[in-house]
Amino acid sequence: MAKRDYYDVLGVAKGASADEIKKGYRSKAKELHPDRNADNPDAEAQFKEANEAYEVLKDADKKAAYDRFGHAAFEGGMGGGGRPGGGFGGQQGDFGSAFSDVFDDLFGDFMGGQRGGGGGRRAARGSDLRYNLRISLEDAFAGMQKTINVPTSVSCDSCSGTGAEGGSEPTTCPTCSGMGKVRAQQGFFTVERTCPTCSGLGQIIKNPCKTCNGAGRTEKDRALSVNIPAGVETGTRIRLAGEGEAGMRGGPSGDLYIFIEVSDHKLFERDGTNLFCRVPVSMGTAALGGSIEVPTIDGGRGRVQIPAGSQSGRQMRLRSKGMPALRGGGPGDMFIELAVETPVNLTSRQKELLREFEDLSEENNPESSSFFSSVKSFWDSMKG
Repeated sequence: MAKRDYYDVLGVAKGASADEIKKGYRSKAKELHPDRNADNPDAEAQFKEANEAYEVLKDADKKAAYDRFGHAAFEGGMGGGGRPGGGFGGQQGDFGSAFSDVFDDLFGDFMGGQRGGGGGRRAARGSDLRYNLRISLEDAFAGMQKTINVPTSVSCDSCSGTGAEGGSEPTTCPTCSGMGKVRAQQGFFTVERTCPTCSGLGQIIKNPCKTCNGAGRTEKDRALSVNIPAGVETGTRIRLAGEGEAGMRGGPSGDLYIFIEVSDHKLFERDGTNLFCRVPVSMGTAALGGSIEVPTIDGGRGRVQIPAGSQSGRQMRLRSKGMPALRGGGPGDMFIELAVETPVNLTSRQKELLREFEDLSEENNPESSSFFSSVKSFWDSMKG
């Protein structure tokens, strides 16, 4: 069966430009792809025919030979022969090399291979940075403005971030033609790798900046002012957009993430927006009742009434004296936990009075009476 004209296969006119040929192939590739034509037994053969045509017409030398000699320029229809007068030996067309060009155009934006107006890759974005910031519980309660020093990479002032000396511009990498990647044919497949010459940037610096050695950025400590909102707690993350590491050769900067750690407090323990304060009280105050003064996180004072007969572990609440909520809502509460203290270093008189009190207080210790009654019942049951 006679081969069809390659221009007819792609649906373009003879003398069509490279862009018109690529556009025609894109249209045919989408139309004839076997995955979209499961019910058409001829689709695969037509798809391969379009690949073969594009493999010839996309190459300027092959196209010139085809325009002059037609299919005779390639013995065996792209096989390993030559055209009259010497020509192309061993140049075998395949789906991998032909379709990969169109695949880049169709899906390149989703694969990270974005190209600028000059065909080069977009400059690499700088890395994100992490900064651990420890603050006091009082600062977490009130909020604060904090200045921090962050060691980072910043855009080079000498070359304005281009990496080139004296205001010169980077040039397109000759190895990858600005794509930042190179292709290698391995049988049926085309494998892409990062260009070893430009490290994937698509550009090279012929005259590197002496300050940054062509990187377009230098190491420097930066002083940044950070707003710490009231109510932060350990693990809170604050993002400063664009304050991370500068990108290579004018690329966008990364972000800075500040991780908050709130130090332990010697008086208060925190649970979310609530605060807990353990307050020792004398045995007499716990027994007779009374009033005590307690500290609050805002530096003020609160007064708490102790009911008569209070035991260790009893809690009382001071409403709205806890921590503010970070994302709205009212403040938490403060809980006072009583710790009844046993007196030490007693005088002889104090011991005498306590013994007399002990003799008179058999009916005043209900918890002890209940406990030892249960103990007696336990022992009796064991004997039985």
